[in-house]
Amino acid sequence: MANRFLVAADLHVHTVASACAEVEMIPPLIVRRARELGLGLIGIADHHSVENAAAVAQAATSCGIRVLPGMEVQTREEVHVLCLFEEMRQALDWQALVWEHLPPMNNREEFFGAQFVVDWRGEHLRTNERLLQTSVDLAFEQVLKGVEEHGGLALPAHVDRPRSSLFANLGMIPWGCRLLGAEISRHITPDEARRRFPQLQDIGLVQSGDAHRLEEMIGSTRLCLEAPTLAELRLALLGLGGRGIQLGERPKPGP
Repeated sequence: MANRFLVAADLHVHTVASACAEVEMIPPLIVRRARELGLGLIGIADHHSVENAAAVAQAATSCGIRVLPGMEVQTREEVHVLCLFEEMRQALDWQALVWEHLPPMNNREEFFGAQFVVDWRGEHLRTNERLLQTSVDLAFEQVLKGVEEHGGLALPAHVDRPRSSLFANLGMIPWGCRLLGAEISRHITPDEARRRFPQLQDIGLVQSGDAHRLEEMIGSTRLCLEAPTLAELRLALLGLGGRGIQLGERPKPGP
């Protein structure tokens, strides 16, 4: 039997590709903060963009931190969905589809902020001029199905928030919609979330920082895995094969 271990994770981290992120959210500083928190797994989830995920992964190669490429999608109903992938190719294919469903409009930097694409050192490569801080014309169920068809994992994001969340905007998990898991914010405990939203009773939960600043990254999610992969994360959410999830105070950083 393979050995299992606990890995601290923050699966919802933004970079400067998100207009609402601070300029400090560049690959080397994200990785440095992850090391300070003792994280072994992070998910990069910019608004409708995977353009900086590979750069963060490159910055983390010498640190033993696994980076999952991903994206935060805002559905037609303005529900935010965390989309994670195992491979960059899958994430790029998903980005191409998502961009087909965004309005053909330019970003307004003076209103939303700039969307920077950078290299692993944080050096500016280009600015994405497309409007990403908006909704796609895909329904919640369509996003979940599309991510699954691209080999990814879709989790409704920060479900306890009073806006841009599953329960705030839809009021429930749509009938016939199968969720492998859900994300809660730093502002609620798992027990509180399940009391407030009974539909979460039998659903695996992760807690993420939705970090737009370095200080917002957290490490309260600890995953019992055989390897830091998306397949193992799926098993942990389902509680299968000895995998599982512990939520609580972040572990002390390693040496």
